[in-house]
Amino acid sequence: MAFSSGNLLVAAVLAAVLAGAWCAPPSVTFTVDKGSNEKNMALQIKCSKEGDDMKAVELKEHTYNKWLFLNKGAGGVWQVKSDKPLKGPFNFRFVTEKGMKNVFTDVVPANFKVGTTYAPKE
Repeated sequence: MAFSSGNLLVAAVLAAVLAGAWCAPPSVTFTVDKGSNEKNMALQIKCSKEGDDMKAVELKEHTYNKWLFLNKGAGGVWQVKSDKPLKGPFNFRFVTEKGMKNVFTDVVPANFKVGTTYAPKE
């Protein structure tokens, strides 16, 4: 059975679409935890992908190019403390235990509210 280049192109596109849907990143939410203020960001981070926990999380302030490492503390709260006020909106990048990586831009606004859950824009 012979395949034309058109059929091969259709098959390749279909395979790419299916692979993208199958490997789509999980939805992630960031809830600002108590104790957060202008120099401290504490977050509960929830990932929809079962069995794949966060291994490392970093935060980047809106106007800076430096990523700040968040430490995982009691109760699974991810936290970063700063000597100077943190300036949002905040970007996040993470790596999971199974090696999935992602970056989210402008997730938590500068005027965040404790107890509020924020999700990346799709």
